[in-house]
Amino acid sequence: MDFGWLSLLPPVIAIVLALVTGEVLLSLFVAVFIGATILVGGNPLLGFTETLNTHIVGSLTDSWNISILIFCLSIGGLIGVLSKNGGTKGIANLIVSKAKNSRSTLLATWAMGLLIFFDDYANSLIVGNTMRSITDKMGVPREKLAYIVDSTAAPVSSIALISTWVGFELGLINDGIQEMSLNLSAYDVFLDTLPYRFYSILALIFVVIIIVSRRDFGPMAKAERRASKMGKLLADGATPLVSDEVSSMDSDIENGKWYNAIIPIISVIAITLIGLFINGGGLDGATVKQAFGDADASVVLLWASFGGLIIAAIMTLVQRLLSIKEIMDSWISGVKSMTIAALILVLAWSLGGVNGELGTAEFIVDLSQQINLPGFLLPIMMFIIPCIVAFSTGSSWGANSIVMPLAIPLAVQIGGPEFLVPVIGAVLTGAVFGDHCSPVSDTTIMSSMASACDHIAHVKTQTPYALVVAGVAIIVGFVPAGFGLNPFVSLFLGVCALIAIVMLFGVKATDESKSTNKIRA
Repeated sequence: MDFGWLSLLPPVIAIVLALVTGEVLLSLFVAVFIGATILVGGNPLLGFTETLNTHIVGSLTDSWNISILIFCLSIGGLIGVLSKNGGTKGIANLIVSKAKNSRSTLLATWAMGLLIFFDDYANSLIVGNTMRSITDKMGVPREKLAYIVDSTAAPVSSIALISTWVGFELGLINDGIQEMSLNLSAYDVFLDTLPYRFYSILALIFVVIIIVSRRDFGPMAKAERRASKMGKLLADGATPLVSDEVSSMDSDIENGKWYNAIIPIISVIAITLIGLFINGGGLDGATVKQAFGDADASVVLLWASFGGLIIAAIMTLVQRLLSIKEIMDSWISGVKSMTIAALILVLAWSLGGVNGELGTAEFIVDLSQQINLPGFLLPIMMFIIPCIVAFSTGSSWGANSIVMPLAIPLAVQIGGPEFLVPVIGAVLTGAVFGDHCSPVSDTTIMSSMASACDHIAHVKTQTPYALVVAGVAIIVGFVPAGFGLNPFVSLFLGVCALIAIVMLFGVKATDESKSTNKIRA
């Protein structure tokens, strides 16, 4: 049955409702319900039962989906254990010990953000809370700390090979390529998109450029001058956010050991790589690339997450850091922290299934072919649309789950298979950009909390930097990507452009020695 324009209702309702209410879960559920009701001929009661029984439950009967869901939850549990046994605190203490002045302190903050790559929530809370006291001593304004914390949370977690984001992104990619009947490995596609995450990569590099050059512009330059000349780490009348979540992430173990986090994390990465090789037929003569392409990543990621958990638990017990009960309690707390993410993922899969039955992708492709949309515009479009959704809802995951089911069929049918990878990369990094600029974003709020910064001041000082990076990402990244330029060339040009912008428009505060004389935070 051809549903025509009706097939657009679920995704359009998801987007509009998310923009109006800011509630991603509600928006996704209503979209699935509307789609299910259309499928059963307009009976809302039957549509409601179909939403629950067929589409939501049905999405969890798929072995890939349930494996990815368990992986996300188990990684959250592992993070809970690593936080409680003092491992993440040990990493923080190791980096802090290397900081000698404001520049090295901020570089250490950035480095810590890269090392705690496995989860953006843990990243924001741990890095900000750990570094705040030392950046205060160095005369660094709280806005600068919050910016660095925020700009090394989602950007690094979204492109890390092992993180709470990986399962989510793989789930969306796999759902899309299956819907289009593409004979591709979701993990291969995921890896191929990494160089096209222009905003995420350039945002990480831009932080280093700002730190090393000691130049700032816009509201951040004003904050730096205030801290340097007046010794005020916060503006007059500022209301710093403080949250109990920061202390709940902390460990009671004061002298945490860095290897209690690093070894389990390395184990997860090692098990993943070895598991992909074995699962994909590497022991039967397949090459590394063939093995990685043929492997079932959902199964391997499960091996890795539970393997890392077992290693972390054994190390914790051997050192008598926590009891078995405390380990289980911290694991359960970590799993609970992933509840919202898991619900978003399930509803995203459900919406994808409804769209598939309605023929949404086919209708959009036919419509786009009629209006002759140029293929080279797709990467730009698919960067901007999730940005708008993420900005309005404060959820990059929600934006990805809403836009990705539309982006993949458009990429394949309008631009051809060669556009699939840059378009997917554009969606995933566009959501990160929108999330960065949003005052209602959870990671933006957490960064303000962990840094004890005035939230509005954080948004005002960070947004110009995010806009500059996004502008460069579009001009030298997504526009050339539409014409097939190598993404590594775009990244090189992007770095050069960012350096030029900072050197041209950035200004230095007064000498560092003056900025540390009087601190009145």
